[in-house]
Amino acid sequence: MTCRRIWVAGHNGMVGSALVRYLEARGDQVIKADRAVVDLRHQMAVEVWLKQSRPDAIIFAAAKVGGIYANDTYPADFIYDNLAIEVNVIHSAHAAGVDRLVFLGSSCIYPKFAPQPIKEEALLTGPLESTNEWYAIAKIAGIKLCQAYRKQYGRRYISVMPCNLYGPNDNFDLKTSHVMPALIRKFHEGKQAGLSEVVVWGTGTPLREFLHVDDLARGVVFCLDNYDDYEHINCGAGSEISIRGLAELVKRAVGYEGRIVFDASKPDGTPRKLMDSSRIMTLGWLPQIGLEEGVVDAYRWFLKNKVAPVELEGASA
Repeated sequence: MTCRRIWVAGHNGMVGSALVRYLEARGDQVIKADRAVVDLRHQMAVEVWLKQSRPDAIIFAAAKVGGIYANDTYPADFIYDNLAIEVNVIHSAHAAGVDRLVFLGSSCIYPKFAPQPIKEEALLTGPLESTNEWYAIAKIAGIKLCQAYRKQYGRRYISVMPCNLYGPNDNFDLKTSHVMPALIRKFHEGKQAGLSEVVVWGTGTPLREFLHVDDLARGVVFCLDNYDDYEHINCGAGSEISIRGLAELVKRAVGYEGRIVFDASKPDGTPRKLMDSSRIMTLGWLPQIGLEEGVVDAYRWFLKNKVAPVELEGASA
């Protein structure tokens, strides 16, 4: 199922750019439109642009994203922007006659204390993690929008829920980034400055699941080709690591030799978040990039694109 015209909404982001790389390598024609072409927060602009471009399918990776600090500091921005983008793109896709759409969600849609590993059925069974509930509520709304247009109009819209992602084109801004890129930057800067210690937020005890963004890209396109059900589907690595263990892994990849200090006064977030991805794995998709290999890859990209060229020491895993 190649040579299709597929609009990757959010093609400049980490997920979107990975999707573009994978789709173009397969032979699909990727349609791209940055904010200068169409602002996804403006309904009329989206409707007009989609009726003109008429893609065969849409992969909806556009979103306002950030880590604990950003979500907790800018709740109105996170819920408004994401709701506006989702409503405009999904409704306009229907209005333009686009019958196939994949919506990208997040594992934060699940309750803070959901049974582990988290099955798709855990959605809406308990309270959310308070530090990112605004983003989570918007993502839940996106899932329900896809289900509503499927139920009322028969549109083949599906939703894929990834776990924590990392890789090329990640956000390394310490105020808005997620934990993986934040650790990479902190340890790199600690190494460059010769610091004796690097401070990491929280206790280090929470458990997290990490998937390389290139593995997600394969999973999303796999679902575009092979999944067509009402319920959303998880796409995760199937394994977890503590934040302390992750910090040690990143420290080793970067080659930092100082101490790690955990600041327990800072929030931990959800204590554990491992998704049950057995549904997509049973269908035939499996992750291919191990965590240590992936962290080295992410650090190499950071060195090449975010800092002046330096020799990559200690980055073998």
